[in-house]
Amino acid sequence: MPRYRLLVEYDGSPFVGWQRQDNGPSVQGVLEAAVEKLCGHRINIYAAGRTDAGVHATGQVAHVDLPKDYPAETVRAALNYHVGSKPVAVVEAEAVGDDFHARFSATGRRYLYRILNRRAPPALERHRVLWLPMDLDAEAMHAAAQRLIGHHDFSTFRARDCQAQSPMKTLDVLSVARMGDEIHVVAEARSFLHHQVRNMVGTLQLVGRGSWTADRMSEALDARDRKAGGPTAKPDGLYLTGVRYEE
Repeated sequence: MPRYRLLVEYDGSPFVGWQRQDNGPSVQGVLEAAVEKLCGHRINIYAAGRTDAGVHATGQVAHVDLPKDYPAETVRAALNYHVGSKPVAVVEAEAVGDDFHARFSATGRRYLYRILNRRAPPALERHRVLWLPMDLDAEAMHAAAQRLIGHHDFSTFRARDCQAQSPMKTLDVLSVARMGDEIHVVAEARSFLHHQVRNMVGTLQLVGRGSWTADRMSEALDARDRKAGGPTAKPDGLYLTGVRYEE
């Protein structure tokens, strides 16, 4: 069966997440329904990352095996047509070998977390940013974030229901920068624990407020205990922006 790699973007607000579930609409479900309308078969689609409810994507990668050869442009156009008005778009489609797997072939993932840091609440960006109206020190947040770079036990930033076999992860990038009224947190790693990025952001905002220091961030990491970390940031501001593969 021919395999196609898809680059997908979506607004996660109306979905229970990427993964198909019984408790509401999912991005996977929307795309699989579109595939069924294209080829007449119910076929599983596999993604590089199973984003949570409310989490968005501009660079999600997925793959699907279709029962016959289609031009890649036909696949992209047909899926977008059958998705209809739902906030999901296939930006690119390309034929790939059957040794490509959206999840298992990935060598890195990149996330962006957007914090709207101004007095006025968002009007156009509701559910797409985390609104924090108090003054935040982005430079202090960045300095504290560097304490988390490297290979560590990230139990402090791991969701209690995380199903990963080990809390050990290597965090390659965790940067914080102010962009006008927004503060952007960028995280890059081969893979992440469940809620790891949101838990790191929730803790970093305590540094931005002046409640925590960089030293306390190090102490929280060393504690290897979720109770030692800050709150879990809302999903609204989180975006999967890219997946890396070896050429």
